[in-house]
Amino acid sequence: MICFLLFPIFFISFGFIDDLSDYRLNNILQPYLEENCMALINTKIQSFSATAFKDGDLVTVNSEDLDGKWAIFFFYPADFTFVCPTELGDLADHYDELQGMGVEVFSVSTDTQFVHKAWHETSETIQKIKYSMIADPTGEVTRKFDVMREDQGLADRGTFIVDPDGIIQAMEITAEGIGRNAKELVRRVKAAQYVRAHPDETCPAAWEEGADTLHPSLDLVGKI
Repeated sequence: MICFLLFPIFFISFGFIDDLSDYRLNNILQPYLEENCMALINTKIQSFSATAFKDGDLVTVNSEDLDGKWAIFFFYPADFTFVCPTELGDLADHYDELQGMGVEVFSVSTDTQFVHKAWHETSETIQKIKYSMIADPTGEVTRKFDVMREDQGLADRGTFIVDPDGIIQAMEITAEGIGRNAKELVRRVKAAQYVRAHPDETCPAAWEEGADTLHPSLDLVGKI
């Protein structure tokens, strides 16, 4: 199968099939690449509608409502667990800062909105949460972000930063026992926002707000 796919690519690269039209390329190779090889980075989120528990109320969250806004989608396996509440509480501690940056925050699990409510009422850590806790019992949202554990019906620990155009700019997925760091997530959002506002610049490793950035050019090659 690999040889079969590489064969036409080899010919295209060396000009042996100069008459291969864009139609053939787009309709034969591209669908395969999109289905099997395309990462979610720099792709638009799929449309969805879901019910969420937010600060004591049930609300509807539509992907279309996020147009023009930065958003974080914070997937986790389940309510009433162990690492999950520490992550959600950590994120809650940075919620006001993220709101000040114009960022909407959504946690997502395959629990129902009623389980979210019960958890919110019984856990001191979860009571700190003011952001929307999306209920995804059918797994629709989880699958659209490709973080569903199909054999368990649970979401992976997946984090997605989405820009105002609905494009995924950053993502992180960790194993079951590895908790995430909201402070680092905030730093990544700041970097993503900076690069969007300054498209000719890039943020180097461990970049912090106010630090020097890079201006990629031929003059910079080999000098870092």
